[in-house]
Amino acid sequence: MSAAAGRVGRFYTAARRHPWVLGKVADWKIPLGPYTPAQIAVAVGGGFLLVKTISWWSWMGPVPITAWLLTVWTVRRPKVAGRAPLQAALGWVLLAWQPHGGRMGGRAARDRMSRPLLGGFTLEEAAPAVPVMVTPRVDRPAADRTAHRSPAARPSPRPRPVSVGPVSGVQQLLALAEQAGGAR
Repeated sequence: MSAAAGRVGRFYTAARRHPWVLGKVADWKIPLGPYTPAQIAVAVGGGFLLVKTISWWSWMGPVPITAWLLTVWTVRRPKVAGRAPLQAALGWVLLAWQPHGGRMGGRAARDRMSRPLLGGFTLEEAAPAVPVMVTPRVDRPAADRTAHRSPAARPSPRPRPVSVGPVSGVQQLLALAEQAGGAR
């Protein structure tokens, strides 16, 4: 039996095509429904607010009630950055709850306390400079320059840099080694 014959794939996309709604059972649904959780929240919260503030808006007649019903209707399928309003509101609350510096290892990331940076320095006398001998470069006629020479006889393409003198012990040793190598 092949490996492909034993594999089975299943897709459950029907539940994702239909939003989560309340008020629909089989073929029966609530009048003007079904309602999303956002609609129910706005209906309950707005109704409670209208009942508690009836003395403030009663002189306007049916305008506040009409505005409340239109609000319930408009939040039926809202999207905030591609998300449902409750999830978006939860995201904003969690964002506000996070520490300003973020988290590291599950704990709030904090800056370390500042400390004074203490240090010192020492002035020493400069080491005696060992002069480096530089040979001056002499221009030769073009006929001499084009003549074939062995690679060892060719002058260096760049002039040697003139050094003020070695500063460290390692540089002094290198300068002595160069002088000893040139004396051979």
